[in-house]
Amino acid sequence: MSKPSTAPAPPGKRKAAATTAAGAATTLAGADGAAANSGARLKRGTTAVDLRIYRAVVNAVMSHRLPPGTHLGEADFCELYRVSRTTVRKALQRLAHDHIIELRPNRGAVIASPTPEQARDIFAARRALEREIVPLVIRHRTPASLQQIRQALEAEDQARRTGDRASWIRLGGEFHLLLAELAGNQVLLRFMGELVSRCSLIIALYESPGASMCENDEHKELMTLIEQGKAEQACALIEHHLLEIEGRLRLGEPGRKINLAEALAGL
Repeated sequence: MSKPSTAPAPPGKRKAAATTAAGAATTLAGADGAAANSGARLKRGTTAVDLRIYRAVVNAVMSHRLPPGTHLGEADFCELYRVSRTTVRKALQRLAHDHIIELRPNRGAVIASPTPEQARDIFAARRALEREIVPLVIRHRTPASLQQIRQALEAEDQARRTGDRASWIRLGGEFHLLLAELAGNQVLLRFMGELVSRCSLIIALYESPGASMCENDEHKELMTLIEQGKAEQACALIEHHLLEIEGRLRLGEPGRKINLAEALAGL
């Protein structure tokens, strides 16, 4: 990757929402996840049922309905989806491979709980990745790709206006993943899928309670810079955006108990 940008953050008041950039409910981490999410053929050995379980857990995590540390009982999945433990274990193994859950001895599967040190490393990696993605989006931009970005922003605004926090979180993450897709580099897209999902876990763990929904001004400003072909300013903005998100986080432990059936309802 290129040397990190040292350009100063763009002036003006920033209202980046911590959850907007990091929640990605339909993101399936890794290359397999990206393919599954777009409807491509399943990975060898993957069935529609364990893929459904995988997606449901990822969606619930990205929407912050399953916070870090939540225990995932195999029996609960068997009852919810009317499947065998073998099928459930396949889905859990895949989730563990993509860092969504941890398989712990004598405790089973739990939603992953990144440490503060891991959180800093993950955000640093994401900033480096997005600095590579944004210039590629500008280089490959077309009227069609710009329209895709506009539609993504409109969907975010609609969710915010209606107070649909879960969708707003999900769509905020999808905005960043759309940029990765429009960059035209499948390796970057794969890495981005994993980082976005892991950032959502971090935010679920360390987000200040009662964080309010606010305007996604920086997404809109980024769209303007992409349209204008201003790569340097766009890179500075994306770095500022992610640093501000990270800066809002605080150490803490999730305290609420989760009902798995309620968290996965409709997913």
